[in-house]
Amino acid sequence: MNQTNVQYVVDESGHNTAVIVPIELWEDLLSESETAYLLKSETMRKRLLEAMQRKDGIPFEQVREKLGI
Repeated sequence: MNQTNVQYVVDESGHNTAVIVPIELWEDLLSESETAYLLKSETMRKRLLEAMQRKDGIPFEQVREKLGI
């Protein structure tokens, strides 16, 4: 993500008060935060690592079709 897409909101004194980021960057940040949270739990860490090792599964499009979405 290009950092020039990040916008800063400043107050009348010129102090940064907020930031506006592209939605793609925001979603990446949320994903990283959620993953870090899940990895704090030993049980969830084990489940995530096991899921990453799986070779079988159902294709995403097939799941969407089964769920009707």
